[in-house]
Amino acid sequence: MFSSLLADIRNCRVCEAELSHGANPVIQAHPDATLLIIGQAPGLKVHESSVPWNDASGVRLREWLGIDENTFYNEQKVAIVPMGLCYPGKGKSGDLPPRKECAPLWHKQVLKSLPNIKMTLLIGQYAQNYYLEDKTTTTLTETIRQWQTWAPDFLPLPHPSPRNNIWLKKNAWFEREVLPYIRKQVSEHLAYDVPKA
Repeated sequence: MFSSLLADIRNCRVCEAELSHGANPVIQAHPDATLLIIGQAPGLKVHESSVPWNDASGVRLREWLGIDENTFYNEQKVAIVPMGLCYPGKGKSGDLPPRKECAPLWHKQVLKSLPNIKMTLLIGQYAQNYYLEDKTTTTLTETIRQWQTWAPDFLPLPHPSPRNNIWLKKNAWFEREVLPYIRKQVSEHLAYDVPKA
């Protein structure tokens, strides 16, 4: 049963000894979900609240998608399965990479239980490198520029973190070309009226 799978994931302690703040796997999923978001790993604020994307990055991500919090946190509409399910800790320049154990251990089981997914957002290089087949690009910018190669099944996105403000200014085409497509897809798949940008 799917509920027992979620319980197993939330009780996972495989790499707890390596985690500075301990294990607290954060996941949101339901077999009825039609949109899947695969990001990097929870930040400290998410680790403390157990609510995915409960930070400034999440505010921007919801703006990108054109949906409100109620829709975003409706597990029957939106599944959120990060590459690393626990907060990996702080590194020299931001958070550490997601733990490598999570995706091989849990993703296949979860995705098999999500038969209604119409579009998967791959946020950041870790998710893109793991899921995009025949990927020949070497930079995140190149990958996102070629988004139509994988759409509508997969959509590669930059991280919506405020740290990426410079990237967004340099790559204005992203908000101009990619976001309207995503909002249209999200509106259709979630049966939700997207506000006009």
